[in-house]
Amino acid sequence: MVTSVVVHRMQLTTRRTLRAAGADLRRPHRHGSIAAVLANPFAGSHATETQIAEWMTDLRPLADEMATELRDALTTDGEEIEAYGKGAIVGVSGELEIAAAWHVPAGAGLRAALGDPKAQVPSSKKVGALGSQIDIPLVHLHASYLRSHYDVEPVVVPDGPRPDDVVYALVMSTGARPAHRIGGFTIDDVHGDDGLR
Repeated sequence: MVTSVVVHRMQLTTRRTLRAAGADLRRPHRHGSIAAVLANPFAGSHATETQIAEWMTDLRPLADEMATELRDALTTDGEEIEAYGKGAIVGVSGELEIAAAWHVPAGAGLRAALGDPKAQVPSSKKVGALGSQIDIPLVHLHASYLRSHYDVEPVVVPDGPRPDDVVYALVMSTGARPAHRIGGFTIDDVHGDDGLR
């Protein structure tokens, strides 16, 4: 079976948090997501391991493009990306493994766009109906144990995924969770060597 990446729609969403917990933030906290709605070439069928591997390879250019577009949208004022994540929703005629296929190309695309960060890219995936929301976790680029950057970015594509579609998404933010105060080591203590601390 020959597959091709057919993108129906792209959605870029950015937002700024200026005030949290009753106080103005020192600088705006920028959050964002980018989502692509694609035709699922395996809808209604069982993809083989070889087919899924080929599909993941075919998705890499899209992941690179999406990661660069989201990064550039959030850093126009000189900000730097500090946290990231990835996720997918496969339509109800598809199987969860087609959502899971996004993990490898999405992670590679994020790493290429963000200077090879060390932390594992957190992820979520689900089978969902039209307009389903997915909450995608974020962690710091280089330190998965940095509690201040544990966050979630909700992603909803109002007209996706249709039963034969799949939604692939990336998320990023420019800082810690606004008004974070649950302790732990701070961003100034990050070594960034092993992806943990």
